[in-house]
Amino acid sequence: MHDLGAGFGYLLKGQRWVAQHGRQYGFGLVPGLITLVLYVAVLVALAVWGGDFVSWATPFADDWSSPWQGLFRGFLTVVLFVLALLLSVLTFTAVTLLIGQPFYETLSEKVDRDVSPDGTAPESGLPLWRELWVSARDSLRVLVRALVWGVLLFALGFLPFVGQTVVPVIGFFVTGFFLTEELTAVALQRRGVDLRARLTLLRARKPLIWGFGTPLGLAFLVPFVAVFLMPGAVAGATMMARELLDEETGGSDEGEDTESGPASVDG
Repeated sequence: MHDLGAGFGYLLKGQRWVAQHGRQYGFGLVPGLITLVLYVAVLVALAVWGGDFVSWATPFADDWSSPWQGLFRGFLTVVLFVLALLLSVLTFTAVTLLIGQPFYETLSEKVDRDVSPDGTAPESGLPLWRELWVSARDSLRVLVRALVWGVLLFALGFLPFVGQTVVPVIGFFVTGFFLTEELTAVALQRRGVDLRARLTLLRARKPLIWGFGTPLGLAFLVPFVAVFLMPGAVAGATMMARELLDEETGGSDEGEDTESGPASVDG
């Protein structure tokens, strides 16, 4: 229970940090806004033309009598949209981080310098194109894992009672874990921690990860909220990454970007 509370605490600390560093917050909003526009466009297109796509994909049902054809294709259309919505939640962070790699790298480095006792931040030493490649490759590998879980949980959702009670709860915890993996990757990749090692770190502290990622995943279900929480989520994940690696944390969040005056962040 202590780790659950600590994980949620890092989520709050990250939001507080960006609130006290207004320019960094505005800087971090840009990738989320770009991703949001892309996702909304895809979901709107699916809502408008999803039925046509299902009809095209199920020619064997053309000769079915009413109402079975309509019920079958209507059910598949709803399933298609629900899956797309689930995937949008699972992949929003990964796509936003990929689009905003330079933005969030800069934000994460500033958080590291701010909370580090010696005012320094680890640097990967890799060129930007290499960082983008590593991020895209790892995000794809995480997405495959998330898709497997998503399909499994969707299938289990048809089980009576369990599918409507236990499975959704498990789904939120799974979503929280993968969201946290993507967010901590910004800070951990700069430290040379590869995907396998990152997953090992996170699995060893699951309550901490769930405390951070599960409420964030729930908040991401509310339209537009993800865009405004992303900068703080990256900041909080950077602080949490330091704990996962047993790095000392201290210092203050006074800085050149502070708009609300000196304040402290206890990491």
